[in-house]
Amino acid sequence: MKLKITSILLLAVVSSFSFLAFAPKADVYTVDVTKSSITWEGKKFAGSHNGTVNLTSGTLGFNGKKLAEGGFVVNMTTIKDADKNAGLEKHLKADDFFGADKFPAANFVIKKVDGSGASVNVTGDLTIKGVTSSITFPATIAWNADKTVTATADKITIDRTKFGIQFKSKSVFSNIGDNFIYDDFTLAVKLVAKK
Repeated sequence: MKLKITSILLLAVVSSFSFLAFAPKADVYTVDVTKSSITWEGKKFAGSHNGTVNLTSGTLGFNGKKLAEGGFVVNMTTIKDADKNAGLEKHLKADDFFGADKFPAANFVIKKVDGSGASVNVTGDLTIKGVTSSITFPATIAWNADKTVTATADKITIDRTKFGIQFKSKSVFSNIGDNFIYDDFTLAVKLVAKK
């Protein structure tokens, strides 16, 4: 009986190793940061601001044509305001917001992809200011004639308070009146990658 149990356990271990050995490995595409972009928008009671932030690096992994893994790194010291407001850019990089001196990089890592074909839902871990939180958003995948692939997410909504960014948040400071900045800001991400 003991020998039979040992044999069954040994067979289970060997089978699991065999499965791992034949698991398909994703084809990894490297993001071309010169062709990719991230834009942001933040809103307050009296208006809004928008701009860009630069990508440092990124990868996308595919099983066939299905997105399976990947992520990207953002250089938070490159935050730019579309209106070229130097004061706003300095404030966004300060500790009130993204603390770019102490936390120069933010990153996103894909954990799960639902759907196949051109339209998918991506879930992953976003890290800002050393704090990690899970987010989910829709994205589209396009295979291009030049053998590159483009992954686009037109609207990723992020609650800044989940990352400790509380400046003028009405949900944190209830007596702030109309002098508040909305907790949510949005990103539009376009990643162009090649094998």
